[in-house]
Amino acid sequence: MTSPAPEPGPAHRADSFYAVIGGHDTFVRLVDAFYRGVADDPVLRPMYPEEDLGPAAERLTLFLEQYWGGPTTYSDQRGHPRLRMRHAPFKVNPDARDRWLAHMREAVMELGLAPLHEAQLWDYLERAAHSMLNTFED
Repeated sequence: MTSPAPEPGPAHRADSFYAVIGGHDTFVRLVDAFYRGVADDPVLRPMYPEEDLGPAAERLTLFLEQYWGGPTTYSDQRGHPRLRMRHAPFKVNPDARDRWLAHMREAVMELGLAPLHEAQLWDYLERAAHSMLNTFED
C-alpha cells in the first residue's frame, strides 16, 4: 500500500501506542504482511469480493491506526467501526478465525516490535478475532 501518511488529528498524541511503535509506516507493514498471507488462503480470500486486496488493506490500516491512537481517518470516512456488523455477511467460523490469526501472527512477527508492544498488539488482535466468530458451521 502506498498511501501517504495521514495527517495527525486531535487523537494523535506523541505518546500513543500508534506513535510509539512507529506510526503509519508500522501499520502499513503489518497490514501488507497480513494480506500477503490472505491472498493465497482458500478460506479467507473468498471473503474479499474485490479482485484487488488494496481497498481492504487500506480500511484495515485506517481502522488499526485509529484504534491505537493515530488519525481518526477511519471514522471520518466510514463512521463507527461496527466490526461485528461489517463481518456479519461472512461465515466467520473457528477455521476462518484461526487462519486470520495465523496470518496476522506472521505479520506481527515481521514487525520486530519490543516484546511488551508485541504482546499488547497481539492481545488485542486475538480478542478481536475471537469476537468476530458468528458461526460454528463449516
